[in-house]
Amino acid sequence: MNKFLEILYSEHDIIQKAAEQAQKAGELIGKNDDQYIEEMRKLIHFFRTYADEYHHSKEEAILFPAMLEKNELLKDGILQEMLENHEDFRDMLGSIEKEINQGNLQNSQRLIMKYTEALLDHMAVENDEVFIVAESLFSDNELENIFFRFKDSDRAIGEKQKLELEQFQ
Repeated sequence: MNKFLEILYSEHDIIQKAAEQAQKAGELIGKNDDQYIEEMRKLIHFFRTYADEYHHSKEEAILFPAMLEKNELLKDGILQEMLENHEDFRDMLGSIEKEINQGNLQNSQRLIMKYTEALLDHMAVENDEVFIVAESLFSDNELENIFFRFKDSDRAIGEKQKLELEQFQ
């Protein structure tokens, strides 16, 4: 497996663990609401920072544009869907946060369940389709270039913070 794919799959694994944690958080509602709120705030921070700033930004700024350079027919298909999903995820996190701030914990949990299910479905499509297409489009040198651009992206945002987020679970 190419190194650039290892990064993406590894990030997906970490995001999946956080999604599972978010799904289980609802068990706290009515038993320990303060702990639920604290847990959800941490998870929202994780999803915004790790999933969006670190992971989705690699796809949006590096991978997808490179794929489109190789095959512009991808623009109106799966890549457009993935980009729309990223926007939807940002909106959903805002709605979840709003519900928590208003004390609507049951509704926030309903929304986080919807968010995590959509996120897990999205990652499955990327794993099973998008990343496979990407790997087939590029030469070994191009794949290596993408890998180093991913590493540069992590450095620019902050490698230490990324490692901390990966350990937060």
